Formats: sequence, C-alpha cells, structure tokens
Amino acid sequence: MGVHTGVNITDAKRIRVLFVEDEFFIREWIAQSLSEQGFAVDSVTNAAEALLHNLPGGMDGTALARRARELQPDLAVIYASAHAATLKQEARVPGSLVLPKPYEPAVLARLLAAALRAMPVAMPA
Repeated sequence: MGVHTGVNITDAKRIRVLFVEDEFFIREWIAQSLSEQGFAVDSVTNAAEALLHNLPGGMDGTALARRARELQPDLAVIYASAHAATLKQEARVPGSLVLPKPYEPAVLARLLAAALRAMPVAMPA
C-alpha cells in the first residue's frame, strides 16, 4: 500500500513517530503506510500507553500533547480529528498542526516531514 509522497527519508535519518489512535483499523493502516514510507513508527491505543502508563487512560489528545511537550519541549505535534474545525487554537499546544479526518497517509507523511524541517534541531531516532 506504499504511496509516493515526495518525502525522502533515508535510514540514517528516519523520522520517529508516536502515532496514537484508538480505532484499530485506522491505527494499523496509517502505521503500516508510514512505515512503508520510511518513518520509524510506534503506534499505541491511548495516552496511557503513549506515556508508559504514567498518566490516566481517559486523557484526551490535547492533554497528551501538553504532557509530551513538557517532557520534550521541541516535540512536533499534529492533531488528527473529525472535529478539526471546532478544535480551538487556545486549546492546542503552540505550534501544533491540525489534520481533519478522514485523511490519506500521504498527507500525514508530508505534514510530518514539514514539521521536522520546521524544528530548530532535528532529534535522532
């Protein structure tokens, strides 16, 4: 299912992605597609899994992003939501991007590559 995105990722500089999605088929489809495009993907079901069970499982994506930014201030954050139009700017972490659902993996791959280029220092995988 590899989709050419124009993203050129070499093994020496793979972009590490933590993909949090509670819907099984979407999680598997997007994670597989991103892996085929050269991203190093860790996919999890919820916030608790994402932060090694140190936080409540009921945490939403915004709270997870805020906590992750506390741990890693330069972390690139992309929210994917069917309710993207109603996700208020002040509720999001600064500098984050919003991707409306449904979306194609190629679109996410381009956003990830763009977010990496915009980071002040590229972080190793």
